[in-house]
Amino acid sequence: MVSDAAPVADSTNNWVDTLAPPWSRPYLRLSRFDRPIGSWLLLLPCWWSAALAAGTVHDLGLLPSTVALFLVGAFVMRGAGCTWNDITDRDLDARVERTRSRPIPSGQVSVRGAAAFLVVQALVGLAVLLQFNRFAVMTGIASLLVVAVYPFMKRVTYWPQVVLGLAFSWGALMGFAVITAEIGASALLLYAGSIAWVIGYDTIYAHQDREDDALIGIKSTARLFAHRTRTALVVFYGLAAVLIALALAASGARWPAYLGLAAFAAQLCWQIVRLDIGDSAGCLRLFRSNRDAGLLLFAGLLADAVLRGL
Repeated sequence: MVSDAAPVADSTNNWVDTLAPPWSRPYLRLSRFDRPIGSWLLLLPCWWSAALAAGTVHDLGLLPSTVALFLVGAFVMRGAGCTWNDITDRDLDARVERTRSRPIPSGQVSVRGAAAFLVVQALVGLAVLLQFNRFAVMTGIASLLVVAVYPFMKRVTYWPQVVLGLAFSWGALMGFAVITAEIGASALLLYAGSIAWVIGYDTIYAHQDREDDALIGIKSTARLFAHRTRTALVVFYGLAAVLIALALAASGARWPAYLGLAAFAAQLCWQIVRLDIGDSAGCLRLFRSNRDAGLLLFAGLLADAVLRGL
């Protein structure tokens, strides 16, 4: 039996709570359609790589359809990933204030119902993936192992953000796989830069749960870095900017791409300056602002692709 209980504690008033049919709300919350920031953060490396790859080959032909398919795929697969995460973390979520009202621990969705919903989302994601070439299909399938093991990493290491980075940055490889059917130095550098970015922003996010995590034995870079988080962000955000700059150089990018990177880096610097790890609401705002940072970089890469494709 599925009930339309109150929205999860870490959600806000949104279209799911106000417009979606009551029967669908627990499932939409399970896949985080009420909080699309994670889908954006999964999508942006996909868009970066698609634009950079299109600029590299001086051909915009595949870019529009690739951007559109990545949009659908990112939102669906992020939902599938969240569903899997909530299935595996249901007992832990019940012990954390911010997550105890999520659909599974609150009883809105059964584990069996969640598993069935996971299969449906995965099939939609597969349908999107099959629109690409064989190399891209195999590259996409290879990401599933990282996605599958991520929820368990917080139990065994203080660096689960690294594994999240491996999963959430996979799109940095996918754009090249789709458009060039190969993964070269530019793709790998972009992937590495995105991983560093993910470690940084998810450390900020994890500070919301630092005290609860300590009580129940959950590990994170937020607990590891603690009051040294600002210094850690300087390292990881700086590394992200440098690695992405190297990716641009390796692909022969022109000035619009570097302008987008400069805006991206400036936004990350702003996050470091504004960080207060004791302010949970502030940490959430800074975390969410990474969508804007990523869009600034994408705008530069897209302009560069258009310039080189003329």
